[in-house]
Amino acid sequence: MHMADALLSPVVGGVMWAASASLIAYSAKKVKNESDQRKVPLMGVLGAFIFAAQMINFSIPATGSSGHLGGGMILSILLGPYAAFLVMASILTVQAFLFADGGLLALGCNIFNLGFFTSFIAYPMIYKKIVGDNLTRGKIIVGSILSAIIGLQLGAFGVVLETVFSGISELPFKSFVLLMQPIHLAIGIVEGLVTASVVAFVWKARPEIINATVNNRPIGKVDMRKVLLGLLAVSLVTAAILSWFASSNPDGLEWAMFKASGKEELEVSEGIGSSLASIQEKIAVLPDYGFKNHQGSSSYPAVSLGTSVSGLVGGTLVLSVAVIAGLVLRRRKVTSE
Repeated sequence: MHMADALLSPVVGGVMWAASASLIAYSAKKVKNESDQRKVPLMGVLGAFIFAAQMINFSIPATGSSGHLGGGMILSILLGPYAAFLVMASILTVQAFLFADGGLLALGCNIFNLGFFTSFIAYPMIYKKIVGDNLTRGKIIVGSILSAIIGLQLGAFGVVLETVFSGISELPFKSFVLLMQPIHLAIGIVEGLVTASVVAFVWKARPEIINATVNNRPIGKVDMRKVLLGLLAVSLVTAAILSWFASSNPDGLEWAMFKASGKEELEVSEGIGSSLASIQEKIAVLPDYGFKNHQGSSSYPAVSLGTSVSGLVGGTLVLSVAVIAGLVLRRRKVTSE
């Protein structure tokens, strides 16, 4: 559900950049005040995990479409909304600049659609209401599934509104929204099941992490090695090998665009969108998660060294950015005391 610059006007793109930048600044301040040093490695590993998971598109039966994990609810449930938003912003920024996944003008929209609705709407208003103060495995699973579905539905609706308000594409509101919401409901069900599985794994291994997050308190002196090593191992395998098995079908947004306008991709108009597209083409060293000027494989699975390298490099970068951000915020907290 990564938006391209061709869908957005400079005004809408700029407003959403400002909104996401403000949320990043606000979230950074909240994470600094939380002063939870134990959360820093979890931020990094979860960032790498979500980055790798987003590389795997799964087919949506009987549609010719595909979807991938958003991951916002996994981050929110395990890290809390503020750290989750920062990690999601790190993932999407690395994807946009290094892999040309999502436009530069659209980066603010993508951070908002995939980060805001899960962290600041679905997590407090759906997940926390369901699990309450007395957490049980059943409540956590139900809360994870429903909040993931609703978070993705809100994100898909955000894409529709931002596109229509921009007014530069030939995508009419009615047909676009009637395609976007159902296809992302199907994707959201898968996302909900995966979210519940990951959260259930952590709940079984270290319930203290989820208890601490939902009650807004530091994780404390909890041995997180099993959780960190488990997530890291899955991230490495997913990025290096499982990414070859991604569906080649268009994702939900591309599918909806094609059904509504007859085109999976729209041309970037002249102006700032065109300039940013030129910049992105130059700085993206692994465009579309492969080596430059390398033709993609038409076979399945699409075994590719470029895909594996992209997954490992991207995951490492996201992990590094998230950990550095956490340490810098921690250091500022200590310095200010």
